[in-house]
Amino acid sequence: MDSISDEVVHDFQGFFKAYKDGRMERYPSPANVSAGLDSKTGVQTKDILLSPETGVKARTFVPKFNTPHRKLPLLVHYHGGGFSIGSPFIASWTNFLTCMAYEANVIAISIDYRLAPEHLLPIAYNDSLAALQWIAKHSKGSGPEPLLNNHVDFQRVFLAGDSGRATIANYVAIQAEVNALPGVNIVGLLMVHPYFGDPQEENIIYKIMSPESLGSDKDPQLNPAVDPNLSKMWCKKVLVCVAENDGVQKDHLNVVGKSYYEKVKKSEWKGSVELVENENEGHCFHLSNPMHDMSLG
Repeated sequence: MDSISDEVVHDFQGFFKAYKDGRMERYPSPANVSAGLDSKTGVQTKDILLSPETGVKARTFVPKFNTPHRKLPLLVHYHGGGFSIGSPFIASWTNFLTCMAYEANVIAISIDYRLAPEHLLPIAYNDSLAALQWIAKHSKGSGPEPLLNNHVDFQRVFLAGDSGRATIANYVAIQAEVNALPGVNIVGLLMVHPYFGDPQEENIIYKIMSPESLGSDKDPQLNPAVDPNLSKMWCKKVLVCVAENDGVQKDHLNVVGKSYYEKVKKSEWKGSVELVENENEGHCFHLSNPMHDMSLG
């Protein structure tokens, strides 16, 4: 390979490198962990294929049932990773969602949307909305996955996203109003350390992943705070979680999260929004410490 091909134009540390010849090289991701029974919590994980056409998969997290036919709320989760790394199958998200399913006594399903830069945006958004539509097929008990048919209370569905993928959760909450989902009631939206990017630096990486985008300061998908349809979110409650020391500049993303909270609060949306701040914590600290504030010992 010649020197021109080896020349790196952009190096997005932790995500991917862009070479002068057009190649993209993703940084190594943590190894996947197998699905199965968690002996400490009794939570059972299972991997399912949502779409043979796109290859989109998901991992489900099911707490131990004390009553065999009981139905539980459903948490639909979109993992972080800058649209270009991560999956529900690595240890950090598996451990966190295992704890979430156990502590909150919910069934969780985390969507493995296709990643950029191989799959340019808005593919991740399209996959995520399609996944919710696939889930909705089970609301009448006749979908392809028995677990969802038999054990999910579709009147209590919640959407959640970490970091930048909080934008996906917000997008899906808005699109759910437009794309009718019979039998599904989205109760709440959980925005965990929302990251809408830096309009000066992050537009470079977003332009690579989404060439048609206007940039993170103007694109409603990348920045829900500028979405004119924000008031159309199809849910009753929004919980915004921020960390005191979140961001390269110590608290940049803390400010972003609080600004989003204020934007929702002042919009014409009819639901209730709440802000929770964790002091002395950084971005997505819960992934390295999923037992934080939990009573698992």
